[in-house]
Order: sequence, then structure tokens, then C-alpha cells
Amino acid sequence: MSSISALPNGLTVITRPMPGLETASIALFADVGSRHEEERVNGLAHLFEHMVFKGAGGRSARQISEAIEDVGGELNACTERDQTSFTAAVLSDHVGLAVELLGDLVCRPAFDAAELEREAEIVLQELAEAEDTPSDIIFDHLWSQAFSGQALGRSILGSEESVRAIRQDDLSAWRDRHYRGGSMVLSAAGAVEHEAVVALAERHLGALGAGKAPEADLARFTAEARHDRAKADQAQITLAHAAPGQKADDYLAARLFADIAGGGASSRLFQAVREERGLAYTVSAGLHGHDELGLLHVHAATARKEGKAAQALIDEVLHATAAGLEQRELDRARIQVRAGQAMALETPWGQAAQAARQWLVHGRLIGREELAAKLAALSVDDVRAAGARMLSGAPARATFGVAA
Repeated sequence: MSSISALPNGLTVITRPMPGLETASIALFADVGSRHEEERVNGLAHLFEHMVFKGAGGRSARQISEAIEDVGGELNACTERDQTSFTAAVLSDHVGLAVELLGDLVCRPAFDAAELEREAEIVLQELAEAEDTPSDIIFDHLWSQAFSGQALGRSILGSEESVRAIRQDDLSAWRDRHYRGGSMVLSAAGAVEHEAVVALAERHLGALGAGKAPEADLARFTAEARHDRAKADQAQITLAHAAPGQKADDYLAARLFADIAGGGASSRLFQAVREERGLAYTVSAGLHGHDELGLLHVHAATARKEGKAAQALIDEVLHATAAGLEQRELDRARIQVRAGQAMALETPWGQAAQAARQWLVHGRLIGREELAAKLAALSVDDVRAAGARMLSGAPARATFGVAA
């Protein structure tokens, strides 16, 4: 059972007690990511996430690590295009320390100039490693073609030029502008008590600015293509079609279509491309939702000489799925969604993360019963129609090493 409170600065506090557990997960989610950046400082959201661990609340980087590890806990963070999260996992006795550390990270970071210079170099090494790994960087290339010339299409890591351009003032301004109480959620699950977590939030996160952060520019889909050479023997193939956003009425139908097309070993793409034709070692499809729109995306890794054939077969299978997916496929996709949610929600982290994400996207929590009812209401025709709408326009494409 969830409990929800709001602090005077607008921060939402959600708790989900899980009786019988000795541990707790605490997640601080901010409704800000790389899509909120200016091009000049692309990579700022990610570098900010790194820099807060280099000193905050009067603790050095080492002292932050020792504080959480001395109690057997874990502290982590993640930057995405739409959101940034800071998370802690601890025994129940140390929930107070976890909230204190999370509060220090976002409210009281040091932003030391020498640390910024060193951390920028580390991020550039991360970027270089990604660029040397076609299977990693191919998705950045795909997003750049799907959202050409827009913040949503730029890399989360940034570029060498933009990362080197980031200064201390940029970090401070980013926090002051985007880390606002009304655009953040503190979610705790496991061995937690609601009033205690609210009191901790007031103490350690009450200094967050009130109100909401600025919204990102609305994105538009651009069906562009990029084809790069690669030294590796294996080719990387991706494509993306415009899809409904997370708040759209047909988002769930579109998600089921993506699962049926390429969501597992029994999916149509896996069976046709890998099992029947042997054209790819791996092939999959998924639906990635942003607020206002999303992407139906497909990825395949194949031999260079088979790249063209694999691309043609992928397109054929997607359209055949929209035209003729069957009731048994829909039934399987429905139970897979329900099972995946149930498995995730058996962990404190799954409970905390789900609550935070739902609140930031929908402004409310969506229970299992509501999801089950929405799934049950979808027909074969609904899912076919969602697929046909997504496939009606030209796709964006990005490849590595596909033979001409």
C-alpha cells in the first residue's frame, strides 16, 4: 500500500512498505535529463550526476563512498534523456543516512574545479569507449536520426567539445534551474515507515527550490538515415518508427505490438531472422516512450554480407505482424507484461523506481489491477492498428558495416 505526501517546496514523497524485509531502497528521481540541455553544454546532465559524487555535504568523494559502504549499503545514479535518478540500498537501520546522502548530492554538492577537470577526462574516456563499441554507439546514432537537430537526438554523454566547455557555473545553474521540488520524487520501499521518511525528506531535501523545472522542447520525429563503415566483421542494424508517447491512449497497444514483433525468442523477428533464415545472431524490437512521442526500435547484429537481406526481412516481418498478428500472440504478450511487472515489484528497488517513474510521467500511481484491466481490454484489432499506425511512415535508420 502506497502513502504519498508533498513537502512545501513541492517534492513528492512516496513510500511502499514491504513487511518481512530488512532492507530498503530509496530513489530520488528528477524530471530532467539530456534533452533539457543546450547544445553548447551537451553532456551536462550526465557530468552533473558524476560531479555530485566528487564531494557533497562536507564529505569528500572518498568519505561519501565510505559512509555508505561502512553500513553495507550501495549508492548509485543514472542519467537518461528524460530523467535523472539517485538511488541508495541499505538495511532498515540506515534509511536516515541514505536520505541524508541523497539530499547532500543534489542540495549541497561541492563542484570543485580540480575535480571537474579530472571527471571531465573520465567522461571523455567513457565516450571514447562507447564510440569504439558499435553495439553501444549505434543507438545514439539511431536517436540522432530519429530526432535530428534536436536535444532529444543528442548523446547523453555529449561530445569532446561540449564536455570540455562545461564549467562550475554551468553545474550550479543546472542544479538551481532543474532540481526543483515540484519536478522531483523521493520514493522509498521495503523496510520503511512513511512519516519517518517524510521527516527525513523535510530535513535533507527541504532546501530544494520550490516550483517546477522548465519543460523540454517538444520533439518531432525525423526519418533520416546514417550508414557508417566499421572494421569489425559484424554489422549493426537499427531502425525506428515514430510511436505513441507514454501518456497516449494507444501506448500500451503499441508496446504489445513491439513485444509480439521482437520481444523474445518466440517473437516473430527472432523466429524469422535468426531461427529460420540464420541472418542474425541477435535481433529484437522494443518500444521506448518519451512524454510526447516514442520510438518503435529494432536492432540486429549480423554478418556484414547478410546486412541487406536482414534489413529487408525485418521490414517484411514488421508489416506482416501489423497485418496478421494472432490472438495467441496477444495472449502471450499480455502475460509477459504482467509477469515482468510482478517480478520487478517483488524487490524494494522495483517498487521504489516504479512509483517514482509513474508519478513523474502520469502524476499518479497505476496499480496492478488497473494495468491488468487495460491489458485485458485490448483486442487483436487494437494492437494491429497500433502497429499499422507506427509503420505508416518512413523509418529512421542507423547501421554499421552493412555491405553495399
